[in-house]
Amino acid sequence: MTKVAIVTGAGKGIGKAIALALAREGLDIVLAARTQKDIDETAAQIEQLGGKAFSVRCDVSNERDVQQLVSKTKERFGRIDMLVNNAGVGVFAPVAEMKPSDFDTMWGTNMRGTFLCTQAVLPVMQEQKSGDIINIASLAGRNAFKGGAGYAATKWAMIGFARCLMLEVREHNIRVVTICPGSVDTEFHPESTKNKDTSRVPKAADIAQVIVDAMNMPRHVMVSEIDVRPTNPNW
Repeated sequence: MTKVAIVTGAGKGIGKAIALALAREGLDIVLAARTQKDIDETAAQIEQLGGKAFSVRCDVSNERDVQQLVSKTKERFGRIDMLVNNAGVGVFAPVAEMKPSDFDTMWGTNMRGTFLCTQAVLPVMQEQKSGDIINIASLAGRNAFKGGAGYAATKWAMIGFARCLMLEVREHNIRVVTICPGSVDTEFHPESTKNKDTSRVPKAADIAQVIVDAMNMPRHVMVSEIDVRPTNPNW
């Protein structure tokens, strides 16, 4: 029986790396993002690996989009074994200068999207009596920093949400894993890595490998939270 994973924000960066890594593990992948071109490119790469991918344009902050994502996945594959809540937005500014619209966008994608996607897959996983829900949070959800109030608030919320969720669904053999990366060499902060030595900074593929390792633990084991940091102390 081939397992099926939904990966949000799968068109680039960490989400794309996760989708490719899970495909290499033999999972069928449902790719979700707002930009169809990006997820189509990821799908093509998965198919080049010999895997199976299905692209669904989805704004995770939109309830109707999320419901369609899950219903299309169930219709095509008949099951959902994993959800990776990876879609995320970051806008960094002091509270006094932050635009309310930017705060709303971050909250809508980072937290509301996590809630909507999780709620939508739960009936399927509960019926299967098995599933994995992976949340890509951030060390910003543990550590305060200037200009990060809006973004950090969404990641603190995601961590708290996941802890409560784990207590609710563990009895259904559903594992909830929260990954908190620190600095990662991706497009998310292009200016922060420009002209800097990133040789000792995690890459997107490293975060993906953490998820693969957690997934491959025996079903009676749940690694609930993982922090991923650079070995370079200057990051």
